Amino acid sequence: MTNVTTKAEYDAAVASGKVLVDFWATWCGPCMMMGERIEKELVPAAPDVKIVKVNVDEAPELAAEFGIMSIPALFCYVDGVRKAEFVGVTDVAQIMRIMV
Repeated sequence: MTNVTTKAEYDAAVASGKVLVDFWATWCGPCMMMGERIEKELVPAAPDVKIVKVNVDEAPELAAEFGIMSIPALFCYVDGVRKAEFVGVTDVAQIMRIMV
């Protein structure tokens, strides 16, 4: 997993391959639940998917730039193109349909 806090880091992280970006915060219970699902379900099932974490408290400008109003917010990228986004605790199977 990669943590990013700047637009340059974000752009570099999503530029190629399959990438799941997780906008989250430490105080957010649903974010913790989603993070656990990603680690226990998505990572083992799709090891080629890179996980990028954006803590909205540490990177408020980045969250604002992407219009993040609710967390967890998940963006799915394939080779730099955003293919889908989800808000809230999401079934990993939905993410897998986009990423695999």
